[in-house]
Amino acid sequence: MKKVITPEEAKQKILRYCAYQERSHQEVKNKLYSFGLFSSDVNEIISFLITEGFLNEERFARTFAGGKFRMKSWGRLKIVRELEARGLTRNCIKLGLKEIDEQDYHSTLIRLLQKKGDQTPERDLFVKRDKIARYTIQKGFEPELVWKAIKQLFPDNQ
Repeated sequence: MKKVITPEEAKQKILRYCAYQERSHQEVKNKLYSFGLFSSDVNEIISFLITEGFLNEERFARTFAGGKFRMKSWGRLKIVRELEARGLTRNCIKLGLKEIDEQDYHSTLIRLLQKKGDQTPERDLFVKRDKIARYTIQKGFEPELVWKAIKQLFPDNQ
């Protein structure tokens, strides 16, 4: 049987949990409920974390968006979907996306397209383009940006 902990013990645990890395409100709530706390205790602890600066959705969105873009080369669409799944507001998501520099975004897309193009041995240009496009769109890049860049990198007259 799972040991139920007191609200004070949960508060200490959750402080360490939040200090380790940025967390969304939803992640923290889920963790607190997993400790077996009542919703009144959970709400009280969440309020404490917000006032003490341990929880900040805007800061989380910025850290998350910047990190996923730099470390995993995710596109904006995938980042937005993930932040929405974590219960963030439209405004927080918009602020988070500001962490992504437009120039870096474009050069990352080009780098991914070239790398995938080099790894795709397909002879048929249309099939090759399609495979490359699906890969980068699945990583969350906007289809219109992807296709525009593909047409420049892999022109019809190759």
